[in-house]
Amino acid sequence: MANTEASLKDAMASIDGAVGVALVDYTSGMALGTMGGGKDFNLEVAAAGNTDVVRAKLRTMEHLGLQDSIEDILITLGTQYHLIRLLKAKGGNGLFLYLVLDNARANLAMARHQLKKIESELEV
Repeated sequence: MANTEASLKDAMASIDGAVGVALVDYTSGMALGTMGGGKDFNLEVAAAGNTDVVRAKLRTMEHLGLQDSIEDILITLGTQYHLIRLLKAKGGNGLFLYLVLDNARANLAMARHQLKKIESELEV
């Protein structure tokens, strides 16, 4: 099992095209850890904003009566992929991994696979 910092480092090192990654609590909107990003991309602001995306989707599923769970949410921009993966691992309730990828360098299928692996090893 890996702690938050080790998991975030693993994501940045092992996922081609990774620009930034964060572990986020969507009940509070707080990033519990971030890596990458930079002056052109504030991961704290992005993490807080994406809590609204997660909450809206969960609310919509509830209104529709869907008895299912969200695996991940993908947002495609002109130059980036934003991948939100809700944690299902023990202790991960209310948390998600948020990964930002440069779409010119990323393989989306491999990134999803690697993020799922990182989630399975994450101990929160």
